[in-house]
Amino acid sequence: MRKSSVELSVGVFVLIGILCVGYLTIKLGKMELLGENHYNLVARFDSVTGLRVGASVEMAGVPVGKVAAIELDPERLAARVRLKIERQVQLHDDVIASVKTAGLIGDKYIKLTPGGSGTMLEPDDEITETESAVDLEELISKYVFGGV
Repeated sequence: MRKSSVELSVGVFVLIGILCVGYLTIKLGKMELLGENHYNLVARFDSVTGLRVGASVEMAGVPVGKVAAIELDPERLAARVRLKIERQVQLHDDVIASVKTAGLIGDKYIKLTPGGSGTMLEPDDEITETESAVDLEELISKYVFGGV
């Protein structure tokens, strides 16, 4: 009788521990189990050199989403970037998406500059105004070889 009581309490303790680890994994990994708190937008850039999937999407210096996917658009031969934007952030259809660098040689991220039109972007719409990344190597080579 005493042995089964000890085994039961150890089992309950292990179960509580597993539930706590699962909860922390979901919270720290920023996973969402119930409902999607984001919507997707698409932006096309001439160049996204250095931009990675999972990079931050910021507006006014505040993270408002992440880069979900980067692929080549075979029709336009441009980079097609899918962005996951938080639901509470509503963007106008004249928003400008720019590829920026954090610091001098830091990571790339997408900066959103708000627009002023009255029309809002719907999920899976396309951001038409984009600015590609400045390629520092190309700029230096132009300067060194007299292309400037």
